[in-house]
Amino acid sequence: MDAGGKGPVLVTGGAGYIGSHAVLALVDAGWPVTVLDDLSTGFRHAVPHGVPFYEGDIGDGALLDRIFNEQEIEAIMHFAGSVVVPESVADPLAYYDNNTGRSRALIAAAVRAGVPRFIFSSTAAVYGMPEHTTVTEDTPRQPINPYGWSKLMTEQMLADTSAAHGLDVCVLRYFNVAGADPQRRIGQSTTGATHLIKVACEAALGKRERVAVYGSDYDTPDGTGVRDYIHVSDLAAAHVLALAALAAQPGRSLTMNCGYGRGFSVLEVLDAVDRASGGRIERVMQSRRAGDPAALIADSSRLSATLSWEPLYADLDTIVAHALDWERRLEQGSGEGNAPFAPGR
Repeated sequence: MDAGGKGPVLVTGGAGYIGSHAVLALVDAGWPVTVLDDLSTGFRHAVPHGVPFYEGDIGDGALLDRIFNEQEIEAIMHFAGSVVVPESVADPLAYYDNNTGRSRALIAAAVRAGVPRFIFSSTAAVYGMPEHTTVTEDTPRQPINPYGWSKLMTEQMLADTSAAHGLDVCVLRYFNVAGADPQRRIGQSTTGATHLIKVACEAALGKRERVAVYGSDYDTPDGTGVRDYIHVSDLAAAHVLALAALAAQPGRSLTMNCGYGRGFSVLEVLDAVDRASGGRIERVMQSRRAGDPAALIADSSRLSATLSWEPLYADLDTIVAHALDWERRLEQGSGEGNAPFAPGR
């Protein structure tokens, strides 16, 4: 560990949407960072200049051994994985391979190298269809799709590995992540994304003709599904705080929800995008999708209490404004390689 107490961090999937924001947050906070990404959905230009980058697979044990040795890694932030629920239903074995099997290889390599800390990107999908709208970390974990199961299996592997080998683990369960870096350095660039705010911003700029609304007869104020949206930069900040907490107090493991504790309906989100864009998105009402709960909201009080986490962008209009601004940059061709990291920026 360096003189400032901040040892090198390996970020898997660090060229992807959430991972790249975590990399920026780590670098901004003075942590030495290395990125491993196979670039299947990530972008090389999303990795800041000067950050060591390895293109490869998290299941490649020999590569992992080399990275841990060359970079003297002391912590892992694991974002690499597949995240599309319907895709997981259509091809479950691919999800169990990519999200669970390869995570096992990463965990095994961490144990071999004696890496002491591991932060895992998990999901609210581990809760499935909970009985209550607002979920705590103690809400029963009952996934209803392979994506949720693949993440829960990795959580269990980490818990067992922690007990057997003393690995300090932090599991962060995300709700609906959206937005983009307020400094305009990075954002959601994935083509064919399925996240509502990304899809709505594309529609607002004419990249899509309309937005499908799946279900208008839920027991919610306007009949559409309600979700807890968290700004990606607030989520990235939570990861940095979690890493610092594990480093400051070895020998403990944490599990925390990441959300704001407030939900917005699909129609409220589309209205927010309309306000930001000054236009009107065409809505197409369709039937419910199987397995979609009417509402899913995070109780994130443990996150706030444990890490003294204070979100800066807990406002739907702010999240949408940042997402739409990034979408415009992509449209103008200025979202690639135009915002390299510079200290103090």
